[in-house]
Amino acid sequence: MSTHVPSSAVPRLDNVNIAIVRAEWNSHITTPLADGAVSTLREAGLDKDSYRVFTVPGAVELTFAASKIIETGAFDAVIVIGCVIKGDTPHFDYVCSSVTQGVTSLNADCDIPVIFGVLTVLDEQQALDRAGGCLGNKGSEAAETALKMIALNRSLD
Repeated sequence: MSTHVPSSAVPRLDNVNIAIVRAEWNSHITTPLADGAVSTLREAGLDKDSYRVFTVPGAVELTFAASKIIETGAFDAVIVIGCVIKGDTPHFDYVCSSVTQGVTSLNADCDIPVIFGVLTVLDEQQALDRAGGCLGNKGSEAAETALKMIALNRSLD
């Protein structure tokens, strides 16, 4: 059961190329998030040639991968997917800050949107709830956001 209600219809777009970058860390969470993103893109009419999934070791590496993908000029948007679960050390704060600042910088400096699909949660159950559980699939929401931002970007060109 999903509690997600889209604020507006997901646009149908032609000639779209989207990169999804998934962190391997917490893959039992990030894989369903990436699968949700792919399902949403397919439901929006995109075929397998319209998106590509890349993997990186962890959340901190998402920004580097997104930056390199943007440099190729081959994509209309990048969705970064990760999951950072709070532990007993400040590591959580550093990782969350790093990836958030990295994605924010890319969005400010680049010509295509980078969509933040990184869960930053206090425990594993919160992540499971957001990766296809009772709170829906945040990967799916990230894909919807990517399509809406591509449409916005194109309308401003």
